[in-house]
Amino acid sequence: MNVARVFVAASAVALSASGVNAQQSVEDFYKSRKTINMYIGYAPGGSYDLYARLVARHFGKHIPGNPAVVPNNMPGAGSLQAANFLYSVAPKDGTAIGALGETVAMEQALRNPGVKYDTTKYTWIGRIASSNNIHLVWHTAKAQSVEDTKLYEQTVAGTGPANLAETVPKLLNAIAGTKFRVITGYASSGPGMLAMERGEVDGAGTSWAIVKATKQDWLRDKKVKIILQDLPSRDPELPDVPALLEFAKTESDKQLLGVYASGGAIGRSYSAPPDLPAPIAKALRDAFQAMAKDPELKAELDKAKLDLEPADHVFLEKTVSAAANVPEEVRERVRQIFGGK
Repeated sequence: MNVARVFVAASAVALSASGVNAQQSVEDFYKSRKTINMYIGYAPGGSYDLYARLVARHFGKHIPGNPAVVPNNMPGAGSLQAANFLYSVAPKDGTAIGALGETVAMEQALRNPGVKYDTTKYTWIGRIASSNNIHLVWHTAKAQSVEDTKLYEQTVAGTGPANLAETVPKLLNAIAGTKFRVITGYASSGPGMLAMERGEVDGAGTSWAIVKATKQDWLRDKKVKIILQDLPSRDPELPDVPALLEFAKTESDKQLLGVYASGGAIGRSYSAPPDLPAPIAKALRDAFQAMAKDPELKAELDKAKLDLEPADHVFLEKTVSAAANVPEEVRERVRQIFGGK
């Protein structure tokens, strides 16, 4: 049997394992299925949802068979609900993909008991953009900087125990002596920002991308002040806003805060369940990279004032693998701060 026949035979076996008969191509499979469900780990209104719906509109036309990509919001526990669903429940045949939180690898590394997945086993597809999570306060809040929150209590909208809007304020309380008080129960950054605007809380966490895209009037009219960015160092677009690692007092602090500042590289990425048939995984990955070069997608991103910083599955696999491993002393400090085993 020559090399070409071996490849064809292997592809047929892989497709057969996904429920596709040996005579079907990837194109035939998607023509017969017609739909891919995209599970978004957050409620509408935040950057995950905004990016995911843009991807859903353009992804399908680059996939053989041109299936429709249907967005489904599945908020819960900072996207852990969607992450667990994608790993264990969603079909492993190429008809389910996920837009999960950038902290999925970190939560696994820190042994969050809510994690029921192995992030290194997802079928990573691609990244549309990196991310810079920021914390902002309403102009009427008494504390207008992180330093101010060491003197005055500041209420902030919590969007799930695995979300940086909730974890970072608690970390800074323990490490830097701030007085953030997290008000839990907000499904995503959209409701959290609305709560801030209504005066229910003083501040909220979201992404710099979503503020640029949807809250230009807040910036123009100085209704909000950005007080922190969850990065190792300052983003050139926000040179006057302190980065998370600047609040480390010791090497141990730096190591701990560095874990929480690492998610930006994963950013707005897309994955599928483990054990996807190889031909289907390749088709999805190739389609994603083709989509990232699509001028129609670029035009829509530009109109929405959203960044385009694509990365392939190889980059994501390396990034996730590195993020999923942290020293035991870091885990111990997390347990001390947040509790748990």
